[in-house]
Amino acid sequence: MELINHLKWRYATKKYTEEKVSDEKIEQILEAINLTASSCGIQPYRVFAIADPILKAKLGEGSFNGQIANSSHLLVFAAFNDVSLTYVDEYVAMAEQQRNLPAGAMAEFKKALVSFFSTQSAEANAAWANKQAYIGLGTALIAAAEQKVDSTPMEGFDAAKFDELLGLTDKGLHAAVVLSLGYRDAANDYLANMSKVRLPIADFATFLK
Repeated sequence: MELINHLKWRYATKKYTEEKVSDEKIEQILEAINLTASSCGIQPYRVFAIADPILKAKLGEGSFNGQIANSSHLLVFAAFNDVSLTYVDEYVAMAEQQRNLPAGAMAEFKKALVSFFSTQSAEANAAWANKQAYIGLGTALIAAAEQKVDSTPMEGFDAAKFDELLGLTDKGLHAAVVLSLGYRDAANDYLANMSKVRLPIADFATFLK
């Protein structure tokens, strides 16, 4: 299975070369994220793809993760601060249009969404949105590996700084997790030639028949 080979190839890259990832590959990765699963299909997060070296340097100031500044591109997964009823209305209308359904055809689904999100606090909805962003992160890791693009998922960043520099708060978003993309510097990355360490599958997974 080729997917397994891609996953064996990837690792959390520590050092990148100066080679840039092509726009085509970045677009493929972003499309994969857009097509990935989310609860109710509602996609309660957005992705910012940053190539500007000055902005990446500012975002990475003070972080022990040098990959923020030194990567070719930085993907920021920004989750919703809340799920508004306006967003639910817009999402359901879009779904009806894309499925060529008459307006109101998904009324029961919309009612269920409204019932769920309106009874949750903004904090609970934000925590739920964070989990959905991590599903997107997982797909991004796989898509990057398929494109033979190296990557590093990171939580070690100043979220408040990201929110400020990217204007996320005004957009109703907050930085949840980030992913650097680029090409490994095999000569200077101590992990580049090390074997991947994982549990034996027998210890990791349990089959119940």
